[in-house]
Parts: sequence; structure tokens; C-alpha cells
Amino acid sequence: MKTASMKSFFQSDMLLYIVILFLVDFVRGAALVSFLPIYGQKALGLDLDVIGAAITAHYVTDTGLKLAIGYLLDRLSIRRIVNIGLLCSLVGMALMQFANVPWLFITAAAIYGAGISPIWIVCLTRVQEERRGAQMGFLYSIWLIGLGLGPVVTNVLLDVNMNLTYWLMVGVSAAAWMLSFMIAGGKTVHLEVVPFRKQLSILGSRLREMRLLLPGMVLQTLGAGMLLPILPSFATNALGMTHSHYSVLLIIGGGCTVLGLIPMGRLSDSFGKKWFLVIGFLIFGIVLFALTYQPPLAVAYFWAFVLGLSYAAVLPAWNALLAAYVPPGQQGLGWGVFSTVEGIGGMIGPYIGGLLATRYSESSVVGLAGIMFFTISLFYVLFPFRIFRGESPAPGGMKQK
Repeated sequence: MKTASMKSFFQSDMLLYIVILFLVDFVRGAALVSFLPIYGQKALGLDLDVIGAAITAHYVTDTGLKLAIGYLLDRLSIRRIVNIGLLCSLVGMALMQFANVPWLFITAAAIYGAGISPIWIVCLTRVQEERRGAQMGFLYSIWLIGLGLGPVVTNVLLDVNMNLTYWLMVGVSAAAWMLSFMIAGGKTVHLEVVPFRKQLSILGSRLREMRLLLPGMVLQTLGAGMLLPILPSFATNALGMTHSHYSVLLIIGGGCTVLGLIPMGRLSDSFGKKWFLVIGFLIFGIVLFALTYQPPLAVAYFWAFVLGLSYAAVLPAWNALLAAYVPPGQQGLGWGVFSTVEGIGGMIGPYIGGLLATRYSESSVVGLAGIMFFTISLFYVLFPFRIFRGESPAPGGMKQK
């Protein structure tokens, strides 16, 4: 019954994609949130600006290839593209054992980032329009379970053996690559085939329609990206946490997000997106400012709980809103373009965060990110959401979704 229910909720080939997505994001979360910052700083003696540069290099290749991958997914075999991408990520992870100098550390992170784009975009193209909010909530649950479980496991293993942690990530990357051979060889299903130049013209039109939203797209990923290289050291130096305490913090925040995603997705389908974004980003800012006051452990855990719920409110609403601008029949290219725009902040954020933390402190980066999220919340309060397809009134007074 559960299998039949899942098949009716998603297309029949989604289970394999979801397993691969989980494995990919398990390693990605482990690498970006825990392994690269902790291993780079403590084992290799690298400064936070170098670690931030490595994470930025990861996002540069990941984001820069999203547009090309979206284009290719509209034309070539999904299996070939996902398989080659995951092989790149495996090679990048395998190089980490030799990354004892900054340039090689950054290069390995960049190669790893080149391989993880395809599987997420494939999953996005499989989401059904009439169930978009709930299905996006489910996909983000899988994504966040992987991203959250990876650093939790890594933090525990790093206290035991760094080499064991590294080989676990290599093994999981290899498993994801092997599973990609089981993907069917066909192309993504589309309603129509449109010349690439015309597709770019259509997407350009959609970007012009949502041009006022573009600053928010960049700022929110910039703020999040700034936090990536400094979170473990902030937890240790400012909050007095051990790696195990940090794991508990991630479990609380990630668990609340996962549990809230599907309900929040359904609520945003029913009530619209604006206030989910406004309140969610406002809470982000409040929590980050509260953490700069170095609260005791129990209070920090409470703030992680609040942050998780607010993240659950933001994610489905934001992506369902973007989905209104993906042209029918060009889903691979459309999500590739929008993911590239969103990724601009993620590309430069880690380097800025690492640089500021090296020159000033980790707390200053957290406080600056809080200011940015306050600004984003105010931006969405003032923004005319009625111009968006996902929020504008449909005939008869009903909202379009």
C-alpha cells in the first residue's frame, strides 16, 4: 500500500532518483558543513578564508554548470548526464586525501561541485504541477535529511578518526555513482521541443517579469553562504560546543525543518506564499542575532528548533513561487537558469564569510547575515506579490497556485 501510494504521489521512476539525491546530499552536507571546515582548519592548518574559497569554488562549478545541464537534460540521456556528473563528484572527493596545499584543496572542492547539479534538476522536472507544494516539500525533506545526517555522522566520526570519515564519504559517493547506471536511458519528458534560442528568449521574458525579485534571490543565498565556512568554529569558539553538541544542534534544526516541510508546503498551496517568506526570513534574522549573544547550550538548542520551523516555512513557498516562471516544455533549462541565478549568492557568500571571520570574528559574520535576512523580510513585506502568477487572483476570486 505504501509503495502504491508513493507511485501515485510521484512518477514511478522517482524512487531511484530520491535514493541518489539522498546519497549525494549526505556527502555534500558532510563535506560543506563539517568535513571541509574542520578538516581544513584542524588537520591541514588552513585559514578560514581558504576554506571559504574552497566552498565558493564548489558553488562556482555547481552553479555555473546548472544552465548547461538544464539545456542538456532537454536533449540527451538523463542516465549519461547524471552518471558523468556523479563520477566528477567522486573524483573530487577522492582528491581530498591529497589536498595538503590550499590550491589543491580548492581544486578538489571545485571538481566535486561540478558533479552534483544534474540529480536535483532531474527531480525538479518530475514534480507534478497540481501537487507542487506538497511534492516540493517531500523532495526538500529528502534533501534536508541527507544534508543534515551527513554532518551529524561526520561530527561523530571526526572525533574518532578523520580518515574513517573521509573514506565513508568516498564510499557513499561511489554508491551514488553506481546507482546512476540503473537510470533509464531516455530523455526528460516534455510537452514540446523548442529551439534553444527561443527557449532563452522565453526565459529572458520570465526573468524580466520577476526582475524585482532577483535581488532577494541573490541576497538570501549570499547570507546563507556566508555562514557555511564559519559555523563549526562559531559553535566551538562562541557557543562553547563540542562536535557532539554541534551534531545535536543540527539534528534539532534539521529535524524540525524536515517535519515541517510537507505541512508548510500544503499550507502555502492553500494560502499563498507571501507571509511564509516574510515571517520565515524575519525569524532567521532574529535567531542569528540571538546567537551572537552567546546563549547557554539549552537556549541555543531552542533557537535551532525555531530556525528549523522557519526554514520549513520558507523553502516550499519560495520554490513553488519560482515554479510559476518555469516555461512548460523546458523544465530542465528553466530550473537550470533559476538555480544559476539563486547560486550567485552561494558562490560568493562562503569566501566573504571566511574572509570576514579571518579579519574580524565568526560572530560578526553571523550578525551581518542576520541583518541581511531582516532586509530580505522587509523586502517581501513591501514587494507587490500580486504581479506574480503564483499569487495573482484567478477568475472567480480563487488564487492560482
